[in-house]
Amino acid sequence: MSGSSILIFILKIFGTLLIAVLGIIIGLFYKGVDRKLAAMMQSRVGPPVRQPFLDFFKLMIKENIVPENAVPWIFNGAPVLALVSNITILLYLPFGPIPALFGNSGDLILIVYLLAIPAIALVTGGFSSGSTYASIGAQREMVLLMSYELPLVTSIIVLGWRLNIAFPGLKVFSLAALSANPIWGLVGPLGFLGVLLLLFTLVLVTPAELSIVPFDIPEAETELAGGVLVEYSGRNLALFELANAVKMLVMGSLTIALFFPYNIAHLLSLSGFLAYIIDLLFFFVKLFIVIFFEATFIRVAVARLKINQASAAYLFFLSTIGLTGLLLIAIDRLMI
Repeated sequence: MSGSSILIFILKIFGTLLIAVLGIIIGLFYKGVDRKLAAMMQSRVGPPVRQPFLDFFKLMIKENIVPENAVPWIFNGAPVLALVSNITILLYLPFGPIPALFGNSGDLILIVYLLAIPAIALVTGGFSSGSTYASIGAQREMVLLMSYELPLVTSIIVLGWRLNIAFPGLKVFSLAALSANPIWGLVGPLGFLGVLLLLFTLVLVTPAELSIVPFDIPEAETELAGGVLVEYSGRNLALFELANAVKMLVMGSLTIALFFPYNIAHLLSLSGFLAYIIDLLFFFVKLFIVIFFEATFIRVAVARLKINQASAAYLFFLSTIGLTGLLLIAIDRLMI
């Protein structure tokens, strides 16, 4: 291995650790902002923004209990798998002016697979706990996962398909390619409406990905006493909460990369380091707005659904909307 290869390898390891740490910190911060905004919208004082950090450190020093009937290596490994998979997705996502660390090594198909792993980790962790409540929660998580995968994949694959038509030979499922060629500029009026439907689809998939109201059915504290997480405590519960915070950052960043990959420094005639900082700040503003509409607003405005209602909403209602968006973009392509 040459010296330059070793240097690149070391830089990527350092970059991975840096992204992991920053992803955790930013994810917990936005989770705190989400909780504070939700409280304000419900006329409550709510916890301080730093509360997710306090909860994490509190759980880390508490006893980590493994149920007597559990399968220990699966029970303890599930939260680690959930966190690692979410952090891995961050390595493939651009953050405003900051390109993805592994932008040329993966694509949207890989991200779709990685997004499913935290849910699978929850399912296996719940089943391995030996608890009846956790098993019911795991079954619900499985049903929910199978229900929202179709609209999720539709909202992503269509963008790559349309980009392939516009630029044959381009790596159309690369987030770098999609960010460099925003979908809004590739479609006409009908296609514009189709893209709006795909955006709407992804926005409604996000609450299920994050297991928040109205799609927190696998946990459902008032019904299942915590459901899939009922037997988790201490470090393991802290890691699951951390994974959820990082996934909030992942879903927000993915939405921005697919639908709003714009910067503003060039509009202000800025260049150099100042332009870099302005575009980075603009990214975090976009992230705040996206998380508000994908998570905060929805969980405040809608009550928890039953599992059959949630499954039907994704399999029929939202899938139909996504496929309608696909149809409109296809018709728009024929009319151009």
